[in-house]
Amino acid sequence: MTHYYYHQVSGLLVAEAACEPSDIVVSQLRTGRLVQGQAEYVVSVTNQCVCAQSNVVLRCDGLNSVEAVDPKIIRPLDGHDCIVNDGGAIAPRATVSFNYAWKSPADYSFVNSQPTCD
Repeated sequence: MTHYYYHQVSGLLVAEAACEPSDIVVSQLRTGRLVQGQAEYVVSVTNQCVCAQSNVVLRCDGLNSVEAVDPKIIRPLDGHDCIVNDGGAIAPRATVSFNYAWKSPADYSFVNSQPTCD
């Protein structure tokens, strides 16, 4: 769903498309470390929108890891989805990252977010 933000131009209220689902970019790389014999990965969640985005939800299928993962960075909401940054805003052009270790890379994909445009 396209989100809009409103601003004034020459006294008129103008709506502009603010954030698209593609503005939350999730990337994952293997770090090269092993934790308890499992490969470690770093996941970066970047907000490429001009607006802050809060309540960023990713598909995470349970967030499996033999390495402790900070629940303020990402935590399960249910058996399939996780919330990022404890639901707080990710600033425009900012990145939130976390590491996990598991037998294979997980599929973290964007589900939803709430843009906040000033």
